[in-house]
Amino acid sequence: MVLRVVAYCRVSTDSLDQQGSLESQKRYFTEYISRNPDWELAEVYVDEGITGTSTRKRRAFNQMMADAENRAFDLILTKEISRFARNTLDSIFYTRKLKDLGIGVVFVGDNINTLEPDAELRLTIMSSIAQEESRKTSDRVKWGQKRRMEQGVVFGRDLLGYDVRGGKLHINGEGAETVRLIFHKFVREGKGTHVIARELREAGIPTATYMKTWSNTVILRVLRNEKYCGDLVQKKTFTPSYLTHEKRRNRGEEELVTLRDHHEPIVSRELFELARQELARRSPTPSQKAKHSNRYCFSGKIKCGVCGRSFVSRTKKRNSGSVYKAWRCGESACHGSPHVDKAGNAVGCSCPSVNDEVAGDVLRQIVRDLHGDMQKAADSLMDTITKVLGTWAVEDRGADLENELEKTQAKKERLLELYLNGDIAGADFRKARARLEEEHRAIQGARQRAIGGEKPRTGQPEAVAHIAEAVFAIASGEEWDDTFYRHLLAGVVVGGDGGLEIALNHHPLRWRAKRP
Repeated sequence: MVLRVVAYCRVSTDSLDQQGSLESQKRYFTEYISRNPDWELAEVYVDEGITGTSTRKRRAFNQMMADAENRAFDLILTKEISRFARNTLDSIFYTRKLKDLGIGVVFVGDNINTLEPDAELRLTIMSSIAQEESRKTSDRVKWGQKRRMEQGVVFGRDLLGYDVRGGKLHINGEGAETVRLIFHKFVREGKGTHVIARELREAGIPTATYMKTWSNTVILRVLRNEKYCGDLVQKKTFTPSYLTHEKRRNRGEEELVTLRDHHEPIVSRELFELARQELARRSPTPSQKAKHSNRYCFSGKIKCGVCGRSFVSRTKKRNSGSVYKAWRCGESACHGSPHVDKAGNAVGCSCPSVNDEVAGDVLRQIVRDLHGDMQKAADSLMDTITKVLGTWAVEDRGADLENELEKTQAKKERLLELYLNGDIAGADFRKARARLEEEHRAIQGARQRAIGGEKPRTGQPEAVAHIAEAVFAIASGEEWDDTFYRHLLAGVVVGGDGGLEIALNHHPLRWRAKRP
């Protein structure tokens, strides 16, 4: 019986010497298989420039496993375990899977055939050695890279305004002018990142090679990049595991490598610091963001029926000088009316803006239309409030709390028994005992208050009456409460004609209002 044999080859870089090694491997296996009369070459699977510590990104390897599932061959030849996988778990997993399919793997250099009885033991040992070698190699590479970073060698790709050549940053004249323009518009002219991005697009100014288009996030990255004032900060990302090679943002897990005045700056340090201060001034803190999002009932809930973008808030001035809030389509806010920019992209939106006060009036009218439902909800809410604030006698919980005290006492006795038997250490005993003592005191205090009873709070009837007045005013649509309407509103869609389609949470109907 002639066996259908395939070969798997891999090199871990795209360098010319490794490509020569790959050709040598392919030639070797072709000749090796042809020398065995019982073998027939079915395929040679090749992965180039791919790491061996993970099989996830190795296309040829994964194709080979898929073909194995379809019984496309009977035997796999590979040079050595480190070419197949440097991850022990991967090696064992895939060779077992292939063995279950009746397919063996021959590691020629290691003299292992997975169909032999002792193969898995030998494979485990050899795979572990290969994996450990990968770890050591990774550590050596990391150590070497950090030493070179400390010496000022730049790792990374070209960026707007700089070309990276030979580990050094060289100013790119055209890109540098764009960088200076961005800082000037932001600091000197006081323009926002969205506006700057739009103006660069409309002016047809080219982006860096790796950028698709100008956007506010691209502008923010430029304004925050310390390289433009001559500083170099590296190791902003790191690789936690040499097995997965996945990069993560460095949030203090590893020490940054920072070099001040490392290279020729594009903007002055003074201008860079002014931009940094302006960014801090314009960027709200998390608490401010939460306050802003909670303040407006319509925040994040208005969508454009023309292009699908979310609406953003804008402050506008009337001819009289008074100020009011309006909501505008995000696409229209960034690009204006529909047009084709210099890059040939169709941008902008024609959807009209919405006055915040008018939208609020429409929402209140909907609440008035639902007066019956709202009245029931208000009645139910007041029942609950009255039970909480209007209870004149406290339920006698003495018996229940007495049981709780007994349980706590039993826990203390059990804890002491564990300590005396040597089952827990002294420090753990003292910590647990302190916690139980505190629990015991709290229950005892609650029990005394329950037995003694509590007097009604002064002014409770008046408080209930005031709350009821406020609740019914909101529920009837007479008064506006942003929190109430924010939880009530599911979303608003603004049509091209300015009409509103409003949906409420937990309500099947949709309300449509013509342009106010």
